[in-house]
Amino acid sequence: MKNLYSLLVLLLLVTGIIAGCASDNTKDNTNSSSSENQNAKDSAFPVTIIDALDKDVTIEEDPEKIVSLIPSNTEVLFALGAGDEVVGVSDFANYPEEAADIEKIGGMEFNVEKIISLKPDLVLAHGSSAHNSEAGLQQLRDAGIAVLVVNDAKSFDEVYKSMEMIGKATGETESAETIITDMKKKLEEVKTKAETVSKDEQRSVFVEVSPAPEIYSPGKNTFMDDMLSLINAKNVTHDQEGWNQVDQEVIIKENPDVIITTYGYYTEKPVEKVLSRDGWKDVTAVTEERVVDVHSDLVTRSGPRLVEGIEELAKAVYPDVFAE
Repeated sequence: MKNLYSLLVLLLLVTGIIAGCASDNTKDNTNSSSSENQNAKDSAFPVTIIDALDKDVTIEEDPEKIVSLIPSNTEVLFALGAGDEVVGVSDFANYPEEAADIEKIGGMEFNVEKIISLKPDLVLAHGSSAHNSEAGLQQLRDAGIAVLVVNDAKSFDEVYKSMEMIGKATGETESAETIITDMKKKLEEVKTKAETVSKDEQRSVFVEVSPAPEIYSPGKNTFMDDMLSLINAKNVTHDQEGWNQVDQEVIIKENPDVIITTYGYYTEKPVEKVLSRDGWKDVTAVTEERVVDVHSDLVTRSGPRLVEGIEELAKAVYPDVFAE
């Protein structure tokens, strides 16, 4: 019995030693993996990127502090895994939730002094507003801050380029490639379903991005027009260029099958207001009650959530085809 007891004690000791070694090895492997990832990121710098203004922007080291001047860039940064480096965001940044706790640096007119006080290594601007804020961006450059102007994407291919650019600027190229691949896969699934809609079943769509009396709608060379085309729908304002104020009589004459509103996040009961609008009672979308509000952020912000947006748009136009 004494020998048996000694053997059991010895066995427990050996098991404990092996388990401890395994645990240490796991920790070592984890630390080693983390270190290798950081070394891989560090080795990507310095990097020079040609931005949306055709400027050569050199980023010397993996940025530790980043300021984002527009919500879409903020969403991309968090999606790439660079959210911890973001120290300043636009007043309009509302996604992800963590953005609410980050220092705000202004809206369309950003606060140059506030940005400089945050001591960022990198400022991500955007092509949609860069020309109107060139003086402020130059002040940031003169302060020794790398300023990268991301292109104003108007198609999915351009969105992918934006994400690749931000990924390269932050050392998150692999994350960018993974997200882009996933987006392409999901987008292809949407397109495949949309192709089952015959020409006779194709629906015309009117998109309202602002309510009456000043109704605005997207024409060609806009993201919304591209998205409608991808889901095999006809944009009734496709003949217009960009974003335009539309005449209600023209839309009534076009008689869209579906009406999409994108302003429900700041206007109460947008669908009800369209359904009860004077003079629209004979419009097919109204008589068939095919009026749907889709959140603007999902269909306008050039980031990973655009796929969610096009899925919502597809369900609104062809609910039977895209029903879950």
